Amino acid sequence: MADEHQFIENGLQRSQIDEFFQEELGRAGYGGMDVAKTPMGTQIVLKAEKPGMVIGKGGENIRKVTTALEDKFNLEDPQIDVQEVEEPDLNARIVADRLANALERGWYFRKAGHTTIDRIMEAGALGAEIVLSGKVTGARSRVEKFNRGYIKHNGEPAEEVVDHGQGVAVMKLGTIGVDVKIIPPGAELPDDFAVYEDMDPEEVVPDAVEANEAEGVEELLEGEPEAAEATDADADAEAADAETDAEADLDEDVVEEVIEAEVEAEDEAVDVPDESPVEEDLDELEEDVEAEAEDLVAEMEDEEAEADAEDADEGGDA
Repeated sequence: MADEHQFIENGLQRSQIDEFFQEELGRAGYGGMDVAKTPMGTQIVLKAEKPGMVIGKGGENIRKVTTALEDKFNLEDPQIDVQEVEEPDLNARIVADRLANALERGWYFRKAGHTTIDRIMEAGALGAEIVLSGKVTGARSRVEKFNRGYIKHNGEPAEEVVDHGQGVAVMKLGTIGVDVKIIPPGAELPDDFAVYEDMDPEEVVPDAVEANEAEGVEELLEGEPEAAEATDADADAEAADAETDAEADLDEDVVEEVIEAEVEAEDEAVDVPDESPVEEDLDELEEDVEAEAEDLVAEMEDEEAEADAEDADEGGDA
């Protein structure tokens, strides 16, 4: 069997064993379990509010549970160790079962939720959250939340620090899911810090002090010229960039001058026609026009003279 399939089989078996204990030991205040495979068999640690009920009279109940584990789950030589829960109000599994039983007995959900979360905080928890989901008051399902203190919902603290428990309340209208999350007292969270006053660093962080002494002041001083050299290198790089920019500007100026010279040369190369021949042509044209005008005037005068002479001849004949 592949490793990933083996992980799935182990997780499925663990969930089935947990459900079996919940059914068999629910009245004893079942608070969870830990399973570990050993060379001698399977070691199971049970947490219960009432260990006496789990063991039974003369160990009768625990032997019965052990035999059921061997038959139903094929466990080799299961060894069950029962531990008492010191503070039941800080065990999320036990609190969820209690709240589910209270709802089944007819408690109003809001009163049951506030009472339960108040007991959790009075026990010293840093934070708690209770979620009731289902047909709480009517035919339509909804979700009700009760929060106190500080709670983590994601990341490694949510898996390692937060105690998570679930329960089910079977009602006439349907089932109600009960989800409880508790941060126990004294839990170390990533965002916690402490300020020490008048403390010797060697007592608080001896490793850091030893590392600082091992590095030494001389090595720190030797590192300064490297920084200075790096600064000089940066200055040289900046100077080289400035020279490059100046050369680029110079090249641009030279290109502009060349372009201007070429434009001027083209302007000079263009042939501009001389205006004097045009003026001479105009003068000749004016003289021709005047000569034609004088000729026309002369012809008109001759015609008038001839007309007068004809009139005079006609008058003499008469």
